[in-house]
Amino acid sequence: MTNECRAWPLRTDGIAYGGDYNPEQWPVDVQLEDVELMKEAGVGLISLAIFSWAQLEPREGHFEFEWLDAVLDRLHAAGIGVALATATASPPPWLTRGHPEILPELADGTVLNQGSRQSYAVSSPVFRDYACRMTRRMAERYGDHPALAVWHVDNELGCHVPHDYSDAAAEAFRAWLRSRYGTVEALNAAWGTAFWAQRYDSFEEILPPRSAPTSVNPTQQLDFARFSSDEQLVHYRALRDILREITPHVPTTTNFMMTTANKWVDYFSWSGDMDVVANDHYLVSRDPEAHIGLAFSADLSRGVAGGAPWMLMEHSTSAVNWQPRNGAKRTGEMVRNSLAHVARGADAVMFFQWRQSAAGAEKYHSAMLPHAGRDSDVWRNTVELGRLLRALAPVKGSRVDADIALVFDYPSWWASEMEGHPTQALGYLDEMMRWYRALWRRGVTVDVVSPRSDLSGYRALVVPTLYTVDDQDAARIAEAAHAGASVLITFFSGIVDEHDHVRLGGYPGAFRELLGVRSEEFHPLQEDEVLTLDDGTRADLWSENTHLEGAEAVRTWADGPLAGLPAVTRNSAGRGHAWYVATRPDDDGVAGVVDALLTEADVTPVVTGLPQGVEAVRRHGDDGSSFLFVVNHTTQDVDVPTAGRELLRGQDVSELLTVPALETAVVVER
Repeated sequence: MTNECRAWPLRTDGIAYGGDYNPEQWPVDVQLEDVELMKEAGVGLISLAIFSWAQLEPREGHFEFEWLDAVLDRLHAAGIGVALATATASPPPWLTRGHPEILPELADGTVLNQGSRQSYAVSSPVFRDYACRMTRRMAERYGDHPALAVWHVDNELGCHVPHDYSDAAAEAFRAWLRSRYGTVEALNAAWGTAFWAQRYDSFEEILPPRSAPTSVNPTQQLDFARFSSDEQLVHYRALRDILREITPHVPTTTNFMMTTANKWVDYFSWSGDMDVVANDHYLVSRDPEAHIGLAFSADLSRGVAGGAPWMLMEHSTSAVNWQPRNGAKRTGEMVRNSLAHVARGADAVMFFQWRQSAAGAEKYHSAMLPHAGRDSDVWRNTVELGRLLRALAPVKGSRVDADIALVFDYPSWWASEMEGHPTQALGYLDEMMRWYRALWRRGVTVDVVSPRSDLSGYRALVVPTLYTVDDQDAARIAEAAHAGASVLITFFSGIVDEHDHVRLGGYPGAFRELLGVRSEEFHPLQEDEVLTLDDGTRADLWSENTHLEGAEAVRTWADGPLAGLPAVTRNSAGRGHAWYVATRPDDDGVAGVVDALLTEADVTPVVTGLPQGVEAVRRHGDDGSSFLFVVNHTTQDVDVPTAGRELLRGQDVSELLTVPALETAVVVER
């Protein structure tokens, strides 16, 4: 289901293709070669000047733009557009030396110094002034350049310093709290400061949750996480507003990191500020099913974009450099990864970076043009991918529809993993991916959405560990069930309100009436403790003393202290149903519940009968066209029933399409 009608704002022919380019790392003769090789690879969009501040302003007030002028002119002459950055992602040494107060601090007071990147406190008014000034210079100089396609604001905001505890952050946090609560009395009530004599008499007494003798107030921590995400957005808006003032005709974006690793920015709250949503994604080398994590990231990107096409701003042609063991991509993997993103809504495929660096912290991070040069598999893959993306030009602008939504909530991620809870072994993303993987393996298309999204129209919702939820969001989920959806909610959901206050009267709090159950006590399991359900499947981590209050027991405990009590329940709710999973089932247990849910909701795979490891996704055009993507991650050829024109190979398909092992096919269906 699409929640917005955001249009694709970039002037691109078909699927945009390219990557980060850092010409300042290379002499002019190499830069000239780069342009020719970009044309050979079919590159049409380049990200530029992301980390160029020290080259563009080597001394305060002294600007050297001529080298960047020449780069933009060459790219335009070659027909290549530019995603031009504000150049503010890494302040130059003269700035941090002259104004050390802009440096960020950790909770224990450690100052993060110059020598890396993103060495700034996002709340610092001094840094903000300098960043705004630099952004204005960039906009005034390049706003009318014909190569300019989109503004790239800063870079990966909140990546390395998601939380800053400096004095500047403390001042900004107090202002945020005044805006949120109005009075210190309201804050005291929300934070529960009657506990441990934490009552505040004025906002001036409040600090960020810096290192303390023991556990810091949990609502203070949760609000600081909200503030930190919002403060990064405030910074984005400050730079974005300058760009809109000077270049209202040029769209703006910044690169999100919507992966299973980036926790501290609530991207759903940023969505409305983006002219186009952009994401960076990198595989985890140790994960044998990293392609499922990729699919989740792409579906989340589409969810944040409200269903609209989005940009894959960065991924890798092969190995990265920042994991403990950096595995190179295997045969066909780079192309499969790229096309899997397109299948799930990306209208741009871009990489970090164009030419692999010879020096610096990322010199072993792969690139479109590797150290080995043109005589390499990586380069041949780069050229081949350019050819394939040109063949997919008709796909641009089409959208993905889904009948089932996975509800994902950043504040619940933050709050559910705090200390002082029934178990410290709970991982929010682990629970999310447990259910997402089961849905992926069944070949159904999933929208990953916020609880604040429009949930109407979905046949089924899966809501894992929605720990903190306000009354409005809880009601929205209940309304979906009453309207006819099958809603599945898992343990440790609905437990607290938006202030992290426990909802009294029994668990699962906000969802008791919807689910028709009441749990009186949690029974978390020990590290090696595993219990059995009445169908023979196993469960670990969590159990509850649950009583039926209108629901029926679907699974009960076969052993342990809760033997005979419900573990999985189902309740009628209006025209729909509400399921509760009061434990963490093993893979077979999850599969059984998911199969029952999908059958009840009449949600079917995109293509039935595909073997495990083969994914199928369909994009739909406004003109009624449909594009079936089949990505084969297995080492066996697979036959797919379909008819139409296969775009990547330029072949007609009448009844059966054979997708070779480790390859992808895209059919314009008829």
